Amino acid sequence: MSISQAMILAAGKGTRLLPLTETTPKPLVTVGGQPLIVWHIKALQAAGITDITINVSWLADKLMQALGDGSAYGVRLHWSVEEGEPLETAGGIFHALQAGKLQDAPFILVNGDVWTTYDFHQLVDYELRADQMAHLLMIQNPAHNPQGDFAIQNGLASETLIGDGEKYTFSGISVMTPKLLQGQVMGQAMPLAPLLKKAMLTFQVSAELIHDQWIDVGTLQRLEQVNHYIEQYGAKEHLGHC
Repeated sequence: MSISQAMILAAGKGTRLLPLTETTPKPLVTVGGQPLIVWHIKALQAAGITDITINVSWLADKLMQALGDGSAYGVRLHWSVEEGEPLETAGGIFHALQAGKLQDAPFILVNGDVWTTYDFHQLVDYELRADQMAHLLMIQNPAHNPQGDFAIQNGLASETLIGDGEKYTFSGISVMTPKLLQGQVMGQAMPLAPLLKKAMLTFQVSAELIHDQWIDVGTLQRLEQVNHYIEQYGAKEHLGHC
């Protein structure tokens, strides 16, 4: 069966984008003439994903008011509100699952603070094996992460290298099953990386290298970088272009 839902991680405070994020939620920071998160929403909709869960915390009301129920973009937005401090990646996903904002079925997971021309059509029909927890998209290491995150060996993600391989950077885009979050505690902050690393030890995480344009819009410098790229080259290859 095709994957029919996605989750965009959007609860962070965006402290490295201050002073912009002092009054503006990071997902609403303008990239190429529209909010950063709207690029993802439009690209997911173009790929046939119409149920999108977004976790929110910092300036949550502003973000929800700006995007509403998603009907303006041809999707249904399901808001997973995290009161107080954000629950981090795994904690945020688990909260959304427990609250019924995300269904108990495989989903596409996207970091809200990346900009990429990757075509989500390529993930809609991805099928996780019965024992598989996640499929990660990796990229060549950017300047800000030269050592990379994980290796790819025989199609599987690994934290350790064997032989003369190399590590790549996790793009923040993946297909995931809720089974990866089993055993988490509701309301407890928890990053995703430790869960992925544990599943890698039992060969339950696959990975592939992609070569699309990709920028982590996590700093003012990289925000300027992505805006310069769009201004210079355009973004018609991006499914979420204006």
